[in-house]
Amino acid sequence: MRILNKTKIKGKSLTNCIGPAFYDIHNDIKKHKHTYYDLTGGRGSLKSSDVSIEIVHNMMKPENHKKHAVIYRKVGDTLETSVFAQIEWAIDMLGVSHLWKLTKSPMRAEHIPTGQKIIFKGLDKAAKSKSIKVPFGYIGYLWFEEFDEFAGEEEIRKVQQSVIRGGNDFIVFKSMNPPKSRQNWANDYIEKEKLRKDTLVSHTTYLQAPPKWLGQQFIDDAEWLKQVNPKAYEHEYLGIPIGNGTEVFDNLEIRQITDKEIAKWDKLYRGVDWGWFPDPFHYGCMYYDSARMTLYIFEEFRTNKMKNKDTAQVLLDDFHLGRYDVVTCDSSEQKSVADYRAYGLNARPAEKGPDSVRYGMKWLQSLLKIVIDPIRCPNTAEEFKKYEYELDRDGNPTSCYPDANNHSIDMTRYAMEQEWKRKGR
Repeated sequence: MRILNKTKIKGKSLTNCIGPAFYDIHNDIKKHKHTYYDLTGGRGSLKSSDVSIEIVHNMMKPENHKKHAVIYRKVGDTLETSVFAQIEWAIDMLGVSHLWKLTKSPMRAEHIPTGQKIIFKGLDKAAKSKSIKVPFGYIGYLWFEEFDEFAGEEEIRKVQQSVIRGGNDFIVFKSMNPPKSRQNWANDYIEKEKLRKDTLVSHTTYLQAPPKWLGQQFIDDAEWLKQVNPKAYEHEYLGIPIGNGTEVFDNLEIRQITDKEIAKWDKLYRGVDWGWFPDPFHYGCMYYDSARMTLYIFEEFRTNKMKNKDTAQVLLDDFHLGRYDVVTCDSSEQKSVADYRAYGLNARPAEKGPDSVRYGMKWLQSLLKIVIDPIRCPNTAEEFKKYEYELDRDGNPTSCYPDANNHSIDMTRYAMEQEWKRKGR
């Protein structure tokens, strides 16, 4: 059960300022459990309201009086009507307007008793962050609003390296409505952030917000869109990356696969897609739960310019393949298959045949889930996520699968050949 610690400012409880969905996050911040807080969700999820309350509230605590805050939007012209207005709202909501001075040129919010500042910045170039100076203390709070609008992971990293310094206690917020495309860099970034121990990732929707805070019209509009355009509703109000309609695989689950899960699996499938350069050699191992139509991919090895003898040795030494572990390989290189056998691997050529690519791909697409471990198999996860149908000259998706950046996908087709061929008979 979620319980919000009874924190008050001038007699006003935070229960009146942040939505119930954020009580756990507030308590987590209060206990200094994480440094990074990634808040995603749909319209009306109150994530931006929560961040603004947390920044103002925490800055006013006596133990934080040496900390300042910087808030970024990608485009400077959007600051006044978005994050500046949001901070102004938070100050008013907390009942502390008499303790803060807000100016628009330069755009600042100053805590009058201490001189602490909230600085608002548009991010034209990440290098400009180096010019941010505060009169005392250090920047302890950093907020990237509309996170997906920024130029990418490198830009964010440069800002953090420049701003987060000079102290020993920081909080970094990133908030956004997830972009529609699953391939968008921001969606990919947040997925990877879930694996960090110093990061808390939250996803909320308007359904968790007190209805009276949103108003009946907001709720009516959401419900109407749900009826007339369910996909748009999922993206806009539930914050789900529904894709652009060009993704080949809409059944992916990218998550860490535990050692405990792997220990239970008996029959494993292995595949190899041959390569030298620029195309890589790619090996993978997986388990198929036929009852639940779920494929788990949890091992990979990818390399360039490595001889067959050397890649075989890696499979024997590092992945501990034995004489009974079948490896289904691309049959276009029969000599390589023969080499593997000579080196002690139970290698067999994929059967392929007419329409084998189409049948294999259709089978993979028909699965309820393809679970890929992004830590053990980073290249496999990336290729499956970013694999899209070919487009025609007008930019419309066709039914053709591109023969590029699909080495792990081909490997998976080879490895699972005995399953999808049996299913297709």
